[in-house]
Amino acid sequence: MKQITSAQNPFIKSLVLLQEKAKARKQSGTFLIEGIREIELAIKGNYEIETILICFEVIDKSFNPSIFQSLNTIEISKEVYQKLAYRDTTEGIIAVAKTKSHQLLDLQLPENPLILVMESIEKPGNIGAMLRTCDAAKVDAVIIANPKTDLYNPNMIRSSVGCLFTTQIATASTEETIAFLQQNNINFYSATLQNSTPYHTQNFTKPTALVVGTEATGLTEPWREKATQNIIIPMQGEIDSMNVSVAAAILLFEAKRQRDFK
Repeated sequence: MKQITSAQNPFIKSLVLLQEKAKARKQSGTFLIEGIREIELAIKGNYEIETILICFEVIDKSFNPSIFQSLNTIEISKEVYQKLAYRDTTEGIIAVAKTKSHQLLDLQLPENPLILVMESIEKPGNIGAMLRTCDAAKVDAVIIANPKTDLYNPNMIRSSVGCLFTTQIATASTEETIAFLQQNNINFYSATLQNSTPYHTQNFTKPTALVVGTEATGLTEPWREKATQNIIIPMQGEIDSMNVSVAAAILLFEAKRQRDFK
């Protein structure tokens, strides 16, 4: 097994850039995945792994490196690992993986899909939390409209606990997303305060997309004007909004309830 012990190694320096810069990830078409579970989920999600980096000084002694024996593996020192690691709680293993295409046309949808659309969500932590919910609800696809952050941001991977790899994801503009939903006869329900009806009064058993926006400004006008129906989660307290990831979870699991969790 090849070994790298210096953080000044040119290959390691290139990986540090992948961890820190969206531009580097875009130019190379690669990104880093940290953690055994996350790497296993990426492999299950048909991501191509280029290299596995293992730090035996950090990794759990019960870890069996043979599970990745078919992949190019490099042993790294603790100094190198700490240079690359993003998480505070480390596991001693990092993968270099290839990014995927995330075009709308790449989506493979069933006859009666359930989709979550996020518009202009900026915080990777919020997106990651929603991806965890989408995995739990077995959502058919996620569409990020007018994306404001890199899909392979390390915080996105961390906060999604690897669920970035378990659900189909497409990115597009709002206009492209609305056109896609209309062309595929998918009803879409926009979570907004304006001209809305309580979410639980709507029928989500047919092809459905649930649309959420930012907590600060909400959804843009096209979503409010062209929606099958604007929906709202009734509030009984003093505020009129909640964290977007919580709102998405409420809406998605109401749809799953109506569909009898099939």
